[in-house]
Amino acid sequence: MLKEKGLLGNIGVQVVIAMIVGTFVGATMGQDASIFAPLGSIFIHLIKMLVIPLVAVALISGAAGLGNSQSAGKVGVLTLGFFALTSALAVALALFMGEVFEPGIGVDVSGVQGMFSNEYASKGEMPTFWATILGMIPTNVFQSLNEANILQILVFCLFFGIAVSKLEQERRDPLINGVNAVVDAMVWMINKVMIIAPIGVFGLMADAVGTFGFGALMVVFKLFVVYIAAILVFGFVCYPLMIKLFTNVSVIKFLSAMKKPQAVALSTASSMATLPVTMETCEEELGVRNSTASFVLPLGATINMSGNAIYYGLVAIFFSQLFNVDLSTSAYVAIIVTATLGAVGQAGVPGPSFLVVAVLLAAGIPIEGLPLLFALDRIFDMIRTALNITGDAACAVIVDHMTKTDEEKAKVKIHQAS
Repeated sequence: MLKEKGLLGNIGVQVVIAMIVGTFVGATMGQDASIFAPLGSIFIHLIKMLVIPLVAVALISGAAGLGNSQSAGKVGVLTLGFFALTSALAVALALFMGEVFEPGIGVDVSGVQGMFSNEYASKGEMPTFWATILGMIPTNVFQSLNEANILQILVFCLFFGIAVSKLEQERRDPLINGVNAVVDAMVWMINKVMIIAPIGVFGLMADAVGTFGFGALMVVFKLFVVYIAAILVFGFVCYPLMIKLFTNVSVIKFLSAMKKPQAVALSTASSMATLPVTMETCEEELGVRNSTASFVLPLGATINMSGNAIYYGLVAIFFSQLFNVDLSTSAYVAIIVTATLGAVGQAGVPGPSFLVVAVLLAAGIPIEGLPLLFALDRIFDMIRTALNITGDAACAVIVDHMTKTDEEKAKVKIHQAS
């Protein structure tokens, strides 16, 4: 990333300052702050321009690097297991905190009922199991790239990377070196784009706060506070506890290293856009091997969404309390299952998450109040993205430590046998 030149030279500090200034300008100017929206749009467009090619080549590089290693299968199993388990735990935490703190009880919606709408009901269909599997397999990979279909790109690039790893060494090495060179070039380009990140963040925040103001936030203020608390518990208790139990990396070192990618995640609301910073942090500051980081982190940016899982669970509890819906045990199970699957299926790009509709419908909860949340989705999205990329990094550190230990034991056995 960029060289740090004192505190103000730190991109993370610059982004936080830009967020604060943008919030102040948005609150002061109101609707007129929309004149700054193009600054944010330019930044997001530049990021989107580079993210899909970067994810594609990084996944090929990671899969090719792991393909011939003894730990390839274990890396895949551990990574997917970690993502599934943490997403389910995140939903369970959200349901627990929602029931304890009751964010939907006593909320006065009389002034905002004009925002209620059923127009999102058609957006809540969850595909069947086989439809999901078929939807992940591209029939035209170039069309998938053109449409930015993350899951289809993921499947093809992993398959292709493994295929490259199976070639003879003299044919394989030039290909892998070429792919790695493209990764380095893409990272260089994103580093240059990140120079204007504070300007883009200022534009995004000024526009968001100016457009929606704080009036809508007051209606869901209690939900917002409980949501922040759940995110903090998961990010600063659950993930650090896992780091402590399963690795030899210092928890303080991990949390300190994550400050920069978390600041970028807050500003862009995109796990994909934060990917280069997360990769650099894991490799250079947390000692994760490139082969592990290149596999785990792009995969995590695509399917690991514990922050989204918390959001889905809390929103379900919020609206069940708001509309006086008594949830049965089967409804809780439906929320956990649907929210976990929905979190995995949510691509790491910014924008309103309509998967929350599926979670509400699965539990029989009215959805007409959703526009209250979609108006503030940018703020919720920024915060959950910071947790998502923290989970990606935690997974990379844990998986790398476990597979590194196994490989060291295997080397010792080989040495003793010889």
